[in-house]
Amino acid sequence: MFKWFISGCLFLSVSWTSLAQNLQARIKIDLDRPIGDIDPLLFGSFTEHLGRCIYGGIYDPASPKADSQGFRRDVLEATRKLGITLVRWPGGNFASGYHWMDGIGPQANRPRRKDLAWGATETNQVGTDEFLHFAAAAGTNPYLCVNLGTGSWDEARNWVEYCNAPTGLYYSDLRAKNGHPQPYGVTYWGLGNEIDGDWQMGHRNAEDYSKFALEAAKLMKWSDNRIRLIASGSSNYGADWINWNRTVLTNLRDQIDYISLHHYAGNSNKDHYQFMAATTRVENIIRTTENLIQEVRTKYHLEKPIYIAFDEYNVWYRTGAEQKLEERYNLQDALVVALYLNCFLRHANSVKIANMAQLVNVIAPMMVSEDSLWLQTIYYPLQLFASQCRGKSLDALVQCGTYDAGECKHVPYLDVSAAYDQQAGTLIINVVNRHLDKTIETTLVNQSGSWASPAELYEVNAPQVTDGNSRELQRVKTVSKRVDISGQGFRYSFPPHSFTMIRIKINP
Repeated sequence: MFKWFISGCLFLSVSWTSLAQNLQARIKIDLDRPIGDIDPLLFGSFTEHLGRCIYGGIYDPASPKADSQGFRRDVLEATRKLGITLVRWPGGNFASGYHWMDGIGPQANRPRRKDLAWGATETNQVGTDEFLHFAAAAGTNPYLCVNLGTGSWDEARNWVEYCNAPTGLYYSDLRAKNGHPQPYGVTYWGLGNEIDGDWQMGHRNAEDYSKFALEAAKLMKWSDNRIRLIASGSSNYGADWINWNRTVLTNLRDQIDYISLHHYAGNSNKDHYQFMAATTRVENIIRTTENLIQEVRTKYHLEKPIYIAFDEYNVWYRTGAEQKLEERYNLQDALVVALYLNCFLRHANSVKIANMAQLVNVIAPMMVSEDSLWLQTIYYPLQLFASQCRGKSLDALVQCGTYDAGECKHVPYLDVSAAYDQQAGTLIINVVNRHLDKTIETTLVNQSGSWASPAELYEVNAPQVTDGNSRELQRVKTVSKRVDISGQGFRYSFPPHSFTMIRIKINP
């Protein structure tokens, strides 16, 4: 049985048993079927005061590899090479108990606090000015999450003034006193973190959160009307998550620019095919949230758009707080990260921000061990997407076999996204072969324009899905090659358990 998919969605069922047995597929690309503009902020990351992400990760003044400000030069370089466009800070759960004024001024005078989110002692050696230095040095945009758990409206407003106001006001003058007279110009601000979860400091119901966040938002935008605000959307997908997002969108509609979504995938039961189907739930969550946004905009005649910020996602299931969330990733996990990114591209019209959690050591694409930096398997798919996927997302038509995995039905073996950069004249096709042990022979059909030969291919794969990386050995990494193609298409066999990116020049 074959299934027709448009952008991974079940569209029409056709009987083609003989081809399904031979594991063959077809991908059709039409430049005239755009989904939406790909926002560069889809390729973001996240740093939280948790475990060794900040201290011993991005910041390690005792290391000979640290710069004059205490930040690791190897981490900065790897972050630049990763192509990260936006870094969220200081949390995460940590943000709901963080008071930003603890982290400014002379470091020797800063208070030590118990972090109630993760149980550690926070030294406050990395605060606002240090983090914004890191973001600038890494060539990325900062995204600050304000404390709407134990914090106040004034605290949120004053932080905007400290970061963005010209000198001549109390908090901007305090910034100048601390060594930075020029405004930082921080654009992206989160209105709290996961307030729908009862694990969160300051947990509220949807009505109470949205009323509290509304007043914070008003004061923050009155302080700087150029900022963009992200509301705390669903992170706890129980029975009431849709009502949470509807309430937040309704009450904050005039102030917010984005609503956040979070999701983590896991494979505790060691079921490969269920793990490979994890992002089908993500796709449903995004579609539902898109519909809620449209419902609210229609009901209240709202002209301005509201987008989705998927500002926490990753694979996370092996480690907890006692292991400081130092997950060690394998090829299987890298494939799931590619599936997330495919999903975000297929919803490029609505998903405009995405942040992989986190950047270093803690559920992260890079690790520091024995004062040496090494790259985890999940580094490579994110790097490929960040470096290559620009322009417009295309609605690829995919014809391939499917499988059932628990509650997930008709999951296509090939998961596909596509991007077209008209200015550069390049087409990108991203393909994950979910099948554990079979190659899928695929015909790639060009329905518009002319493709120039050769195509460049970048593959992330390994002999076993359990293969991972270490400080000593990189078993999983990007391998590149070229293949000859014709202007109307070509055939390619996608290996089992692989992520393949194809880059094609379009003839004018």
